[in-house]
Amino acid sequence: MPVDLQALSPKLIHLMMDTVFVVDADSQIVFVSDACEALLGYRADELTGTSITGYIHPDDLAVSRAAILRVKNGQPHVNFRNRYIRKDGSIVHILWSACWSEEERVRIGVARDATALRQAEEELRFLAHHDPLTGLTNRSLFYDRLDSALRAAHRHQSSLALLFLDMNDFKIINDIHGHAVGDRVLCTVARRLETCVRETDTVARMGGDEFTVLLTNIQSADAVSGKVEQILAIMAEPLGAEYGGIIPSCSIGVACYPADGEDVDTLLSHADGDMYRIKRRRSAAG
Repeated sequence: MPVDLQALSPKLIHLMMDTVFVVDADSQIVFVSDACEALLGYRADELTGTSITGYIHPDDLAVSRAAILRVKNGQPHVNFRNRYIRKDGSIVHILWSACWSEEERVRIGVARDATALRQAEEELRFLAHHDPLTGLTNRSLFYDRLDSALRAAHRHQSSLALLFLDMNDFKIINDIHGHAVGDRVLCTVARRLETCVRETDTVARMGGDEFTVLLTNIQSADAVSGKVEQILAIMAEPLGAEYGGIIPSCSIGVACYPADGEDVDTLLSHADGDMYRIKRRRSAAG
């Protein structure tokens, strides 16, 4: 017995986990499948007869209208993304495939909730440029920012400073208190460093117990010295009792553009060397 697929089509459409929209030439919704309630929070009867553009996030309206025009001109659109406002006011990221039916003069679109995909992509982008333990800028992104800052400083004939920080006796902290406590100390150090800089500056973890700070648009050598003293003071504040009475400290090397170098490698080498000279003096004194 042959199967009447045409009769089954409505049932199949409403079984789909993705949402099917049929929209006329004036962007009025003429049909939407039952999955729309999970996607946007509206029942199908609430959406039918309304303009689909009324649910698009305002910031995505222009690009969405351009995409609609392309589809109406006969260019099928696959994997187009935009944001919609759900009935409860929350935002949903939607992945679309759409085409135009000239015979029926309607746009047919299939919509999928891509919110989780978007969040996963953002997390991957974050991890690619940030230290997974402290959340600070990582070595790769720091190099990029330092290079960009140097080009900007050269262009505007301004100054910048690079600070290279290394925790003192961090191995002892790990050996006595364990690596879990050591990790928490590094996170505390990261947060303390962030309180010492402006939004235009950058704090990075280079690896292990080494950190860098990029200070842009520096007005004077005294400003750099003042920043170093501020960091040393906040670093020397005792940690809480849960850290076993640890009092952290660090050694800081400094390199300034253009006095100490005009490229990334020279500045990093100078700051690193300056930091190790300070460490050796500390060891000799102690």
